[in-house]
Amino acid sequence: MSETERKTLEAMLELYAGDAKRIQHFIKVNAFAQIIARREGVDELTRERISLAAYVHDIGIHESERKYNSSAGKYQEIEGPPLAEKLLIECGADSAQVQRICRIVATHHTYTAIDGIDLQILVEADFIVNCFEDGLSARSAENALKNIFRTDGGKKLLRQNFLDGQV
Repeated sequence: MSETERKTLEAMLELYAGDAKRIQHFIKVNAFAQIIARREGVDELTRERISLAAYVHDIGIHESERKYNSSAGKYQEIEGPPLAEKLLIECGADSAQVQRICRIVATHHTYTAIDGIDLQILVEADFIVNCFEDGLSARSAENALKNIFRTDGGKKLLRQNFLDGQV
């Protein structure tokens, strides 16, 4: 874990203090994203970007609930990027990483906007965690496998978690 990742994790833990559900969500998304990234053999800079994005991907959720009385993804995609930018800069992320991570935060619920391996891996990891947390059916997992998942590592992880290695 880089120093920037450590600082970002600590900042997110502080920001979400008292919200165990959300803390556990971003930690699980990070863990699954790291598994997929390693399985896909991404380079270290991309792996770090994926890790940082996993920590902050839902950073706009509290603001969305406050402003719109909703945690819907479309509101998180609006409210999240400015908050992510500020936090990541404070934690020492470089400007190129910050710019890309803010793009990921702004589009991670829009499956038609996936434009790179970093966003693809984050979307897959988030979907795996959401499958469990939201109690989605095996049929939903099968549909996601066909329509959303693109990485071999993510497909395998989805199967291992929800499809008994099938499909």
